[in-house]
Amino acid sequence: MRNSNGIRIEPGMSVDVVTNSFSNPVTTNGGQVVADAFMRIYGIDIKRAGALNTVCLDVQKIG
Repeated sequence: MRNSNGIRIEPGMSVDVVTNSFSNPVTTNGGQVVADAFMRIYGIDIKRAGALNTVCLDVQKIG
């Protein structure tokens, strides 16, 4: 769990993103696709919370 800049992020929050790249979507292009997904699903700005990094987020490849 993380509280930062008035934004609360809890364990279990997850988003799915589709990418054509084999690179980590959290680190590719500043993680914009991941940030957009969190905004769309939860209405939170994960960048502003300082949680858009591989320490706070776990990436799992599906398929």
